[in-house]
Amino acid sequence: LTGKEALTHFPSLGGPGGSAPGKGHVKQCELLQLSRKQKRLCRREPGLAETLRDAIRLGILECQFQFRSERWNCSLEGRPSLLKRGFKETAFLYAVSSAALTHSLARACSAGRMERCTCDDSPGLENRKAWQWGVCGDNLKYSTKFLKKFLGQKRIGKDLRAKVDIHNTNVGIKAVKNGLKTTCKCHGVSGSCAVRTCWKQLSPFHEIGRLLKLRYDDAVKVFSTSNDAVGHSELAGPHRHGHSAKHPALPRPTDLVYVEDSPSFCRPSKYSLGTAGRTCSREGNCDSMCCGRGYNTQSRLVTFSCHCQVQWCCYVECQQCMQEEVVYSCKQ
Repeated sequence: LTGKEALTHFPSLGGPGGSAPGKGHVKQCELLQLSRKQKRLCRREPGLAETLRDAIRLGILECQFQFRSERWNCSLEGRPSLLKRGFKETAFLYAVSSAALTHSLARACSAGRMERCTCDDSPGLENRKAWQWGVCGDNLKYSTKFLKKFLGQKRIGKDLRAKVDIHNTNVGIKAVKNGLKTTCKCHGVSGSCAVRTCWKQLSPFHEIGRLLKLRYDDAVKVFSTSNDAVGHSELAGPHRHGHSAKHPALPRPTDLVYVEDSPSFCRPSKYSLGTAGRTCSREGNCDSMCCGRGYNTQSRLVTFSCHCQVQWCCYVECQQCMQEEVVYSCKQ
């Protein structure tokens, strides 16, 4: 999540015979790969270690879902090497990581898993009335404020790569903010709207992941340029209509940005395992994923539940059916 290590699955923390209440979260913080400052913040925030684990899992699963049909499928293999480069894929990893952490923190606050935050208290909404009805808005305000402190973003990156990483991290945070919606509910006799309560609610993370994937598809290659007006360098992209060569276009705050072209990911490398053996769709992506090597065709029998009926009371009874399925996989 800091951009310095791979996103990895963490072992189960705690469990039977675990640490005493009040100290368990401290032990969990020590097991996470965090900087000294981040571990200090983690120890001060009971519930944060579990939320970090949830965020890592959320980011990994969403990344793998969005890239399931691409040559690079967001596998954990090669992640440390990938994060050292400035590829489009690296940009997506930074964005989806910060988005997952923002989303998980806001949800953890509203779910009561964090001690220092609770439901959303945005002005203009009758949140306390909503709480009385058992509704709790997602606290994005606390989430984004804490996240910037946790990631140490007050310092402006001096080199190009640092600026790119900070920019892509902020793209992920903005994607979550853009998905924040006001949800309202009516309460009253026979469905009347005698009382109406509203609260803030985040979009499902799949929607945020889909948005970031679109940003990845349109990512902008950037370089560093000096801005005499502000006295420091800034990111600049390709020339757009209306911009002169002396004043190159700046990437938009919602653009994912990268600094170097990606490898093909066709063959095994330090960045990925390649595409050999990957399943593909013959009508869809086999030609691209298999990189011109062709693909194998294999038939197999698949068992699945069918003719299901609800039995009194209270379970579902199904038969087992079989059907032939054709699978296509990339050649070596």
